[in-house]
Amino acid sequence: MNFYEQLGKKALGSRLRQISEMMTNEAARMYAVYGTDFQPRWFPVYMVLRENDALSVTEIGLIIGQTHASISQIVKEMKRNGYVSDEKCADDGRKNLISLTELGVSIQPQIDAQLTDGDAAVEQLFSEMSYDLWKALGELEYCLEQKSLFDRVAQQRKIRESQAVNIIDYTPQYADDFRRLNHEWITKYFKLEAADNLALDNPQGYILDKGGYIFVALYKGEAVGVVALLKMSDGGFELGKMAVSPEAQGKSIGYLLGKHAIEHAKSLKATRVFLESNTRLKPALSLYNKLGFKKIIGGQSPYERADIQMEIILTDNG
Repeated sequence: MNFYEQLGKKALGSRLRQISEMMTNEAARMYAVYGTDFQPRWFPVYMVLRENDALSVTEIGLIIGQTHASISQIVKEMKRNGYVSDEKCADDGRKNLISLTELGVSIQPQIDAQLTDGDAAVEQLFSEMSYDLWKALGELEYCLEQKSLFDRVAQQRKIRESQAVNIIDYTPQYADDFRRLNHEWITKYFKLEAADNLALDNPQGYILDKGGYIFVALYKGEAVGVVALLKMSDGGFELGKMAVSPEAQGKSIGYLLGKHAIEHAKSLKATRVFLESNTRLKPALSLYNKLGFKKIIGGQSPYERADIQMEIILTDNG
């Protein structure tokens, strides 16, 4: 069995690179047959310069979608072999303009002959295939432009690691974790306030005994996140004291905690879930928006740091 077939789709990049290297080596042999010492990696730059009198390295890179460093290296190689030259731009002395030399122009007939035969050969190759590779490559590029492979892998990593997160009800053994995790994030951005200490010093009396709830996120058995639902007099709950350990971020723990708390409030036929936050906390606000919270104009807050209030109306329980 082919090595890459055995590895499967996880080896996509390596397999494409193997095919690319094979075709590059074949292309180098072709150029030699057509009487030039041309290198395959120069081809995109050469064709761009054929269509334009003179361009900067940056302009070439933008047209063909390669980095400045890569284009600079190719231009150096082509210049060393006599195919291109550069000169200062008359309008901007900081910019060099690259253009084909007489030698570069003179090999056009050989390049065109190779392109004609190569195009016919590729068409013949594609006719032997069950799938339209050219269209598939275009679709692949489009999908990667919408979301890069790096982002897709990061998303899958987050999904995999989030599956190891377990949300449980609070018990007194997690009192130190409840205080530690909240103290950690609050003091990073703000200062502990009186309302914080009331909840963190006595979660049983301040939250649980008043009809509230606390949930703890465990990752591999370790408490890495907490959130509370504080009972409100209007039949709703306030989502508060949400904290996730910096070492455990990137595993969707905040989202899982928030979703769990909201679902629990729904199960209790709560009318709404309310929260207060600060507009400096961009990731937190993004999370709340993802959970479905909307900004509202509410009443006076017991927290000095709170400058935004949000809520979810639990219409299903209405």
